[in-house]
Amino acid sequence: MSISNRFRDIAKDVAAFRTQLKSCDPSAEQGARVVKKASKGLQEWVDQVGEIPRMRLESQLTPILLKAHDTLDKARLIFEEVEGLDAQADATWELQQKIYRLLNDL
Repeated sequence: MSISNRFRDIAKDVAAFRTQLKSCDPSAEQGARVVKKASKGLQEWVDQVGEIPRMRLESQLTPILLKAHDTLDKARLIFEEVEGLDAQADATWELQQKIYRLLNDL
């Protein structure tokens, strides 16, 4: 799978997780806002990622992916602090791992 497609899949997964959080416990609201921020950052690049030349993918996508990873890390920490949100913390961790694997492949 190409880097562009993997990026789009990650953006889609983060957006789906954000939508899922809307129907969660109100105690997840603060973490959901942080996930929304990460989702917006990735969504801004979904259409453009296919137009980036292969040799410039690393330099252009790395800062975006690192920022999304860091933002999701903040959300994960929020979820871990609230009792009963272990599933959300685990899902956030999985998203972070997808981003990390893509960063390693750049």
